[in-house]
Amino acid sequence: MLKLLTSFSRLFTGILFIISGLIKLNDPVGFSFKLEEYFSEPVLNLPFLEPLALSIAVFVVIFEVVLGVMLLLGYKKKFTLWALLLMIVFFTFLTFYSAYFNKVTDCGCFGDAIKLTPWQSFGKDVILLVLIVILFKGKKYITPVFRPAVRNGTVAISLILCGFLGYWVLNHLPVIDFRAYKTGTNIQQAMSIPEDAPKGEYEITFIYNVNGQEQEFDMSELGNLPEGAEYVDRKEKLIKEGFVPKIQGFSISDNDGNEVTNEILEEEKMIWIVSYDLEIACSNGLEKLPDLQQQANQKGYTIVGLTATSSEKSEEIAEKYGLNFPFFTSDKVALKTVERANPSIVVLRKGTIVQKVHWKDMDKLKL
Repeated sequence: MLKLLTSFSRLFTGILFIISGLIKLNDPVGFSFKLEEYFSEPVLNLPFLEPLALSIAVFVVIFEVVLGVMLLLGYKKKFTLWALLLMIVFFTFLTFYSAYFNKVTDCGCFGDAIKLTPWQSFGKDVILLVLIVILFKGKKYITPVFRPAVRNGTVAISLILCGFLGYWVLNHLPVIDFRAYKTGTNIQQAMSIPEDAPKGEYEITFIYNVNGQEQEFDMSELGNLPEGAEYVDRKEKLIKEGFVPKIQGFSISDNDGNEVTNEILEEEKMIWIVSYDLEIACSNGLEKLPDLQQQANQKGYTIVGLTATSSEKSEEIAEKYGLNFPFFTSDKVALKTVERANPSIVVLRKGTIVQKVHWKDMDKLKL
């Protein structure tokens, strides 16, 4: 029985580590954003790690894939098992902390490809922890496959290929775009809620101060509250989730705070220069934008910038790089989801995304 359980655990864990790692390696910048959330003050309070988030993200996801390959091959068994155990213990702690304290709503375990709630992420890690413990118990049954030269070559090739994929997506864009703002998406439609869409169901509890003590009452009890009860607060518990649009909370505002989302999305030919933070945007990318603006204007495109940077700082940076298009304000998290490069270019026609490119690939724009 132990031999069978060990074989299953080896196959399942190895494949899952490879799939999970490759999905995140497809978009390491997105995974680094998630790590920044964990490192931030409200969560783990490790701000000194935030500047290292991208480097850590790339290392972790490549290591995750290679560990999966090593486990399947039976390569360096002792090192592989201990590395798997330490990694899963760390992530189990992280997902439990996130779920229990409701600090990070998505662990990023499978990037944007598969969304898991914090408790689902924790449950997944607990299962993996059990499987890895089984691997330790039955480690004598983890026998190498292929001869040493083939195993060494396979591990080396997987490391090289992972390194190349990481380099490519960091200098271009994810090979597969799993996000809500992928090419072909009509943003207005993705934000809309059909009239017949199911509504969310909530259990609402009201808190009142009664004779110096807080007491909870449900909706049916509000008509018979004790005399002198004073309202304090209310709590909502989701019972059944309703329809959730693919894109939520996306909006664009001008420098006066007026929302101009609809006007921007209704433009027939539009180009967005997306920079969630202009102050850390790549200067080489910003220097290319005046030429892009000239080409875009000649072909009838309206070009605007979208950023979460203050209007004062945006104007300062625009003047420095000779950018003559207006900058509008949008949520930083939303802009990070729209595109990963800083800056990047998004081409739209009446709210439908028709092309997205890294600033290094401006020559590939089809205007």
